Amino acid sequence: MNHRIILALLFLLSHSVAAQSATPSLTLPEDSEILDLWKNTMPDQGGAGSPETVSNKGSFTGISTPRLIVHRPKTPNGTAVLVISGGGYARIEMGKESTPTANWLQSQGVTAFELIYRLPQEGWPTTNVPFEDAQRAVRLIRSMAGRYEIDPHKIGILGFSAGGHLAGIASTLFNKKFYQQVDAVDSLSARPDFTALIYPVISMLPPNNRTHSLKSILGLHPTLSQETGFSAERQVTAGTPPTFLAQAADDPISPVANSYLMENALKKAGIPVEMHIFPTGGHGWGLGKPGNETAQWPQLFKSWTQRNGFWRE
Repeated sequence: MNHRIILALLFLLSHSVAAQSATPSLTLPEDSEILDLWKNTMPDQGGAGSPETVSNKGSFTGISTPRLIVHRPKTPNGTAVLVISGGGYARIEMGKESTPTANWLQSQGVTAFELIYRLPQEGWPTTNVPFEDAQRAVRLIRSMAGRYEIDPHKIGILGFSAGGHLAGIASTLFNKKFYQQVDAVDSLSARPDFTALIYPVISMLPPNNRTHSLKSILGLHPTLSQETGFSAERQVTAGTPPTFLAQAADDPISPVANSYLMENALKKAGIPVEMHIFPTGGHGWGLGKPGNETAQWPQLFKSWTQRNGFWRE
């Protein structure tokens, strides 16, 4: 699917306009921009044999060209956030998660980058492709700090659900070589400066190893070593970025224990962490359910980021 068409659809979705087709003939909004992650050599090529598609709710599958959608504010405040939607690593729920959030960040002066990443079960040589794309995205954003008026030390990552798992791994295993260097961009650090995990998948160890994310990454019969290696709470070190957590206690998809496990690991490592557990809300609420306490998280996140020196008005 043409990238400009996809962006136009997301623009409509984010402004609550009903999309009637997955491929409408529309014009790309002037303030949007696409950046391919891998302009020349993409590691582990050969997947996504099916065409890229996007539902009328903004759910992506068949990604063969991983990329960033840039939401650039008129007056940048120097902060950048890489925003990652979930979908169990089987699809990317941009319409209800990353696009509204990126638009909100943009309205606050933050330069937001939505990540369209490769999905592990779409025929790639390795299921590590989402982690390759996330590392590359952080490095690419850092390489363009001057172009987008970004402070290279104020680049955050924010993930929902499986995107929270991807953000958690990117924040803890930033030094792991998920791919070999392809150009000068890869000489830059892949470490985010701050992290936000929203109703995240964190652990792939029992009893939390029942998610679709685990099946997508590790298959049906992973070893204990594999489960441990992709459990973000087990990868926390003194170098893990300050982290913000938000989840509902009644989450039926990713047990709230995930956030508690991550909070405990961060505290043990001496990493600044703030966690908000809302009594109700379930899962998949994006910017928050209207009339529900989950709708408080964007402002709570903004306040936390400001207190930690990563966001200025």
